[in-house]
Amino acid sequence: MAASALASAETGNPGAGDFGHALAQRERRFAAALLAPAFLALLATTTFPLIFLVWTSTYRMNLAMPFMNGFVGFENYRMLLIDERFWSSLLISLVYTGTTVALQVAIGLALALLVMDMKRGQGWFRLIAILPVVLSPAVVGMIWRTFMLAPDFGIVDFLAINAGLGSQNWLGDPTLAMVSVIAIHTWQWTPFAFMVLLASLASLPEDIYEAARLDRATAWQRFRRITLPLLRPAIVMVVIMRTMVALTAFAAIFTVTGGGPGTATEILNLYAYRKSFIELSIGYGAALAVALLIVTIVISGVLFALRRAK
Repeated sequence: MAASALASAETGNPGAGDFGHALAQRERRFAAALLAPAFLALLATTTFPLIFLVWTSTYRMNLAMPFMNGFVGFENYRMLLIDERFWSSLLISLVYTGTTVALQVAIGLALALLVMDMKRGQGWFRLIAILPVVLSPAVVGMIWRTFMLAPDFGIVDFLAINAGLGSQNWLGDPTLAMVSVIAIHTWQWTPFAFMVLLASLASLPEDIYEAARLDRATAWQRFRRITLPLLRPAIVMVVIMRTMVALTAFAAIFTVTGGGPGTATEILNLYAYRKSFIELSIGYGAALAVALLIVTIVISGVLFALRRAK
């Protein structure tokens, strides 16, 4: 029977072809049935809310003045372009994102290089280093606000006093508040960059370094000519992932400064929150959220293009 089935398949028997086609169809239906729940959940939690957000941004929806609500088309976006607070929050978001991502990559790479040269204690160092990542951003914000940045008895203020810098109002001064939220985000998420770059360093071929040592290449030359080029894909991926997260940061800044003092640390995400849920301008807040989405997509697209470039 097996021989006849094989012979019929080799001679192009229509029955064998139909059986194979029916089997492939059943497999595709089975795969679709497995994917359907996840696909529907994705639509329900991401696609539909996104469509509703864009739809809301074309309406004037102000809960404080409901009698003025109605369809306004692109009026919210026209107002957005002449809103100085929007441009200020966008600039703060870009500064916050660029600074934190650069610091995370630089510090994470330095720590990874340091740990690679450690003969003992690598496991403990990795365990301790990864702890900030598992904490909620809101919890991190509370820890820093209460124990680290509190005037007079906070740890950072204690160190500043002992260093001769005196007590500082870390969250009341606009410049220091911005430095503080950048430091908090960098402290929490540098371990992510560290772990990714450490894993990439561990996978680099050792024979290339041995050849470089035989050619009497210095440590700096090996780092610049071998390590950085080989780590480039991992570095770019870390930059992309951390940029998308930093642009949409909210919980830590909201917990620590609430966007203050004034609007000194009010990133675009926080401005959209304030407009929507404090000033009750839902339509304009939705337009701000759409603008943040567009900025995130554009920056992510540029970074992905750089990743594909040679």
